[in-house]
Amino acid sequence: MLGRRRVTAVVRLETLADLDEDETDRFRLSVSLRHEAVLDDGRRLLLLDDRGWSTSIGRSSSESIGSITSAEEIEETARMVVGPDEPPEGVSAEAMAVDHWATLAETLRRQGIDVEGSELRALPHMVVLSERLRMSVGGS
Repeated sequence: MLGRRRVTAVVRLETLADLDEDETDRFRLSVSLRHEAVLDDGRRLLLLDDRGWSTSIGRSSSESIGSITSAEEIEETARMVVGPDEPPEGVSAEAMAVDHWATLAETLRRQGIDVEGSELRALPHMVVLSERLRMSVGGS
């Protein structure tokens, strides 16, 4: 089998969500995201690390933002934030999605993984909340 190179495949996408502690307090929750491709050999390759969001409630509230935010809401928002983005006027959602997936595929090709955007689009996408984020939401 000399000379035969094993082809590495992407098996899933994962978005790791964590607290942005510099921006989080009782009334404001800030989440940072790291979007990765998980390979069949166990490696993880970075796709995006510049995404996240903040949400807040009024300072007069007797509740904390974490007590009224669920893990499920964070997972849903994380999937939306890592894309594809909403299209600008005059661009279809499908065209925006095709471009998004092609860009992620190109990011992986630069890291030595040959994959098409359509393949990435079909993969399972898991959102994993850090322990400290899980502990800060859903009334925990």
